[in-house]
Amino acid sequence: MSVILIPFRDLLLSVALGQVLSLLICGIGLTSKYLSEDFHANTPVFQSFLNYILLFLVYTTTLAVRQGEENLLAILKRRWWKYMILGIIDIEANYLVVKAYQYTTLTSVQLLDCFVIPVVILLSWFFLLVRYKAVHFIGIVVCILGMGCMAGADVLVGRQQGAGENKLIGDLLVLGGATLYGISNVCEEYIVRNLSRVEFLGMIGLFGSFFSGIQLAIMEHKELLKVPWDWQIGLLYVGFSACMFGLYSFMPVVIKKTSATAVNLSLLTADLYSLFCGLFLFHYKFSGLYLLSFFTILVGLVLYSSTSTYVAQDPRVYKQFRNPSGPVVDLPATSQMEPSVTYTSLGQETEEEPHVRVA
Repeated sequence: MSVILIPFRDLLLSVALGQVLSLLICGIGLTSKYLSEDFHANTPVFQSFLNYILLFLVYTTTLAVRQGEENLLAILKRRWWKYMILGIIDIEANYLVVKAYQYTTLTSVQLLDCFVIPVVILLSWFFLLVRYKAVHFIGIVVCILGMGCMAGADVLVGRQQGAGENKLIGDLLVLGGATLYGISNVCEEYIVRNLSRVEFLGMIGLFGSFFSGIQLAIMEHKELLKVPWDWQIGLLYVGFSACMFGLYSFMPVVIKKTSATAVNLSLLTADLYSLFCGLFLFHYKFSGLYLLSFFTILVGLVLYSSTSTYVAQDPRVYKQFRNPSGPVVDLPATSQMEPSVTYTSLGQETEEEPHVRVA
């Protein structure tokens, strides 16, 4: 099977788009740190609730004013229970990882959060039928090695934040959150490729605001009353909400351009951006291993993004297939067809994707 290389311009674009998402996560982390440590505002559910409300106001209302099959009510009639489950998964993924910081160390969270990568790979393989080449797995391993290098640097400079008193509970929370993140990301990739970005964000805004509002009323209403409200805290909440809204709005664009796996590999640099900001804002200790970690992850990203993945399409599984020279046709009941694969790339989308036969 031949290897299809990505054009250099598209390669740089895919890496750059992922780093924009990492910078948004860095902003989310910094505002959360100021809120929790400087102002003692421990309100992760309320912070997520603000983001879901913004998604609701922008994207759910957009769906509500549309006509025809893309209208909000038409979508709810067909797929309401699927989006309800996806909304709950997204809410609890955010909650579990944030909650884990109360029980385990920063290093453990950073390392175990990488579990989202094998989850996304497996789900993409079985449900999106994505197939990888050797260079993709090499790039993934290099990225994870870079993450391990960063965790090692944290240990050497003594930056193991977190109590770590119930480490097993914290580690299990991280693994649970990473698994839910993986499920959410793969579902997001499927929706933005086959349906629409606005539909995904509108439904997440609808069900996310509803269920996070319930969770807020049950679990966090007392914490919210303890917040010493002033203009600084208000500005931090605005900054957090803006970064979170930007992340949710922009991530489907990047996932459609690249993939859920590529996005999660790109997000590994988010902790390093937070660290570099912390060197000036919080006077963190510096280690050369941090720079080594950053460039190692970037090398892994370039390796992964340098070659296209491909999507396997087995006509023995599907009742219909796309005939490259004509319309969709039914498969004969007795025909023996060989599986075909479709290569995906970061280039301009065409009306007909090339099909490559494999024996």
